[in-house]
Formats: sequence, C-alpha cells, structure tokens
Amino acid sequence: MKTIRYAFWAIVALCLILIGLANRDPVTVRAMPVWLSDLLGLSPDVTLPLFVVIFIGVGAGLAIGFLWEWLREYRIRADARAKSREVAALRAELQQMRTASVGATSDDDVLALLENTR
Repeated sequence: MKTIRYAFWAIVALCLILIGLANRDPVTVRAMPVWLSDLLGLSPDVTLPLFVVIFIGVGAGLAIGFLWEWLREYRIRADARAKSREVAALRAELQQMRTASVGATSDDDVLALLENTR
C-alpha cells in the first residue's frame, strides 16, 4: 500500500512539473478593469508565470472547499461531543452503581440491580 501511495504522489508531482514547464509564459493579473484603474489612478497589476496563477487558483479553491466542509460538519462534531459527554456520564453512573452493589453476591450487573431494588 505504501508503494501505491508513493507511485500516486510521483504521478501527481510529474503532472505538476509538466504543467509548470508547459505554462512558463508570463501573464499579467489585474485586480480591476483597465478603465477603472485609469479612473482611480492605481493599477494593482502583477506579472507572474501562468503555472503560478494556475496553482494559486487550485490552492485557493481547495482552501475554500475545506473551509466550507469544516463549517458544514460543525453540527456533526457538536453532536459527537454531546454523545461523548452523555457516555461519560452514563459510565460514571454505572461505576457508582457497581460500587454501591459491592456487597451483592452476584457477579452479574443486572442481577445485582434487581437485588438492590427489592
């Protein structure tokens, strides 16, 4: 399985290298349209190789997707925390019942509970 994982990441790395080599031409990334930058007198332009722009776009998309998924699963995590607290409380109650029935002659918890209710 470890070999398959390394082979997968080697293929991914090879694809990224090929994309980078094929898209080395510089492109100008503008933050606003030319007419608006001329009107305001500022031009936030950046010249980068195209593969950097592609990788930044993919990275930003992944980050937005991970954040969206983390926010979506908040309810599931909150339910899991509540269930964990409930299990801890029930375990504490069971331990309390076991220590209360130490004098019982039976090793079975159900029988010990029945004997204590009589």
